Formats: sequence, C-alpha cells, structure tokens
Amino acid sequence: MTDRRLAVLPFLDFSDRNATSKDLQLVRLLEGDPNITQNKIVKTLYGSTEAKSQTTFRKLKSRVQQKLLNHLYFLDHTDERHVVSRRHEQHCLGLLHQAKILSGEAEYKLAEKLYRKALTVATEAELTQYAVMCARTLRILYAEMRNPARFKVMNKQLDEWQKLLALEDEAEQLYYEIKVFSQHKVRWRQFILKQLPSYLERLEELHKKAKSYNTFYFLYVTKMSREELTGNYEEIIRLTTATEKARKAGKINEKRFDKRFNNYMSVYAHLQCRRAQKGLQLAEEYFKDFHYSSGNWFYYLEIYLLLAMHAAQYGQAYDLLQQARRNPYYRKQRPAAQQRWELYEAYLQLMQPEQSPVKMRHFAQLVQTVPDYSRDKQGYNVAILILQFLYFLQRRDIEGLLARLEGLRKYEQRHLRNPATLRSQLFFRMLLLTVKENFVSGTCEQKAMPLLERLKVAPQPGEAYGEIEIIPYENLWQFALGILRKLEAEQQAAEQAQRNHVG
Repeated sequence: MTDRRLAVLPFLDFSDRNATSKDLQLVRLLEGDPNITQNKIVKTLYGSTEAKSQTTFRKLKSRVQQKLLNHLYFLDHTDERHVVSRRHEQHCLGLLHQAKILSGEAEYKLAEKLYRKALTVATEAELTQYAVMCARTLRILYAEMRNPARFKVMNKQLDEWQKLLALEDEAEQLYYEIKVFSQHKVRWRQFILKQLPSYLERLEELHKKAKSYNTFYFLYVTKMSREELTGNYEEIIRLTTATEKARKAGKINEKRFDKRFNNYMSVYAHLQCRRAQKGLQLAEEYFKDFHYSSGNWFYYLEIYLLLAMHAAQYGQAYDLLQQARRNPYYRKQRPAAQQRWELYEAYLQLMQPEQSPVKMRHFAQLVQTVPDYSRDKQGYNVAILILQFLYFLQRRDIEGLLARLEGLRKYEQRHLRNPATLRSQLFFRMLLLTVKENFVSGTCEQKAMPLLERLKVAPQPGEAYGEIEIIPYENLWQFALGILRKLEAEQQAAEQAQRNHVG
C-alpha cells in the first residue's frame, strides 16, 4: 500500500462531545508529527497494518475529515489582515445558502428577502458572478410567485449583469493566460513579454466598456506584470503610489481592493530599485497588515528579509528568518518555498557565521547538497552557484572551487547571453578572476575595478530573466575580497610562525 503522508487542519475542537477516543488519538498523532505516515498511524492505533486495520482506519479518517470540514463554517473572516473581499463574498454566500434552503421549504417571502439582501451585498462589492446568481434565482422565484412586474424588472437587470459578466470573464481569461506563462520557465516569461502589448490593449478596451472593479483589477495587475517582467521597478512605485491615492479618494471600491497587494508590490519594487533603507521602513510599517496564517504572510516576509539583507542588517534578517520558522503554518508552504528559506539561511550563515559546531555542520551540508539547476529554484540558480563558489573559496578548497568554476562557466555560456542578465555576467567574471589571479586580493581588486564600475551602473534584470540577488553583488564582491585578505593574512602568519620555529 502507498505510504501516503497525511495533513490535519489546526482547528478541530477537542471538546467535541461526539468525538471518539480514536478521533482524538488520530488528531493528537497528526498534531505531534505532521509528517507521520499513514502506515505508522495505522500501526499505532490498531497494532498492525493488515487489511482489516486499513479498512477501519479509512472509515476513521473519513469521519475525522468531515468533522474538520464542518468547522470551516465557523471561521472568522472579519479580521482586517485577511483579503478584504473575503468577508463580503462569504456574507453573500451565506445569505444565498440560507435563501436556497428556505426556497426548498416553500418559504418564498423569506427567501426573497434574503436573495435581495445577497444581491445588495454582491452589487455593492461588485461581485458580478453572485449578482447574476441572485438575479437569476429571483427571476425564477417571481415567476413561481406569479409576480410579473418584479419578474420583468429582474429580467432586465439580469440581462445587464450577464453582459457585464461576459466582459469581466474575457478580462479574467486574458489575465490568467498571462499569469500562467509569467510564472513558469524563463523562456515562457520572455515569450509572454512580447505578447503583452496586445493583451493590454484588449484589457483597456474591456475596462472602457465595463467600468467595473474586476476589469480595473485585471488591467492594473497586468500593467504591474509588464513592468515587473521588464525590470521597470520605478514605474511600479509610481503605479502603486497613484493607486493608493485613488483608493483614499474613493475612486476604487474598498470592499474589493486589497491594499496589501499594493503595499507588497511597492516594497518589492523598492528592493529591486536598490532603495533598501526606504523599503525596509515601509516593510516594517506594512507587515502588521498580513495575517500569519496566510501564504501572503510568507511571501511578504521573504521580501522583508531580502531588504534587511540588502541593507546589511543581517541580525534583523536572522530574526525574520526565525519568525518564519516559528510560524505554525510554515510547513504549509510548498517544498520549493521552504527550500528558499534554507537558501536564505545559508547566505546569512555565510555572511555572519555562527561558530556553533552543529550550525557549521548544517551549513556545510546544505551548501554541498543544494542542487545546481533545480527547476524548483527558477530564479535562484545563479544565487546557488555563487553561494557554493564563495563557500569553497572561504575553505580554499581548490578541487571544489575548480568544479564550481566549471559550473559558473557553463551556466554563463548557456543562460547569461542576454543583455538583461548583465549584472550576473559581470559578477561571474569577477569571481573567475579570483582563481585566475591565484587568490591575490590586491591584484583581483585592481583588475576587477572596471567590471565593478560597470556593475554599479548596470540595471536590475526584470522577472522575465529570472535571477534574484539575495545579497547585492557589490556587497558580495567586498565579501569575497575580505575572504582573500583573510586567507593571505593566515598564510603570512603561518609562514612567520614557521620561520620563528626554524630560527
């Protein structure tokens, strides 16, 4: 039998009077070890993994799962740190659910009131798909109640909402076509970048016709995607600032617009524009708006941590890393996201090594086992190669360095020929100099000076080209020179000690 891993939602009520001892045992096992396997659970609960025990367990799992799902009805959606539209959408869905039950019980007057209330909520929040649902049901209800006047009015409103929904559906389709390409392989991002002008033109047309929040949103985030893909982060700062002003002026529906997305993009753009200090201030200010149970909390914290690292605030970056690890929802992230946190920790350990033997062993193991070109680390390939190179340089491991050197050369030849990847190209050449000049710090610093000057003025690449600087290359170059100077000093001290010993 497949040894599948199980997951548990964190809100089962242990005081549930209908819960059996096996129910509670199962939940305690899952809470104690979220990675526990199915076979181990069956063995613990029933003493064996034979077919009869497996069948009994499947019934138990189904029962507990249903109890967990029932608790979803009691989740609190009013917290302002959640997506603002969620509370209005859940309110509308709740009213629809109640109205549907009343209709089934032939309580048409009560049902009509709830449907009309749901329609008001949907209209005010510009939830067009629910407005269509409410209007369609009310039209049927008025036909059943033999009320031709209200039937006619609702029929007309339904026709208008359906036309609006068709425009919004087309805008949605265009947006998600862009999104699926822009979040995949680098060459796909470059492909969609060429198609963006025609997509944006059509989205502009749709928004002019619809003038709804949904068409505004899909147009807005597509504009943001274009600037992100091309690396025009100054324009993102301008866009986010202008949109926030429009929101405060009441020009954007506050029941739908998520200011946290705007704040996230502003902070991210400050990171990419090398405004680390200003971005760090904004990151601290906006962080309170994210709920620790959401995936967005982790995405935001990543940018917050990178800003701290770009500002050389490594102590603060380490605290943020530990904050992520302490979050009870840390394990909910995709494996690729958890691996990114491992990579950030490795860079922090490189810049400010903790002399704990356990930490040092963990760091050495992590650096040497992280894959070179893992597809899960799209955008972090260069960061991984650089980390490994600096690690072996620090150890003066010539064999390891030569292997990394070959990796750097191959990666540059295959993936860094585009002008947009100029920063990575230049930094790779600077690292190669350290080996070519036999690790002599003064010579390396002098010969790398022209490359360093070009690096300082080179633009940041857009997301279409995929590579992320966990620590700015300028800072990493100074760190590399520091390694060379330290190695030279250690060598000179060893030679002096040997001369003293001989003398």
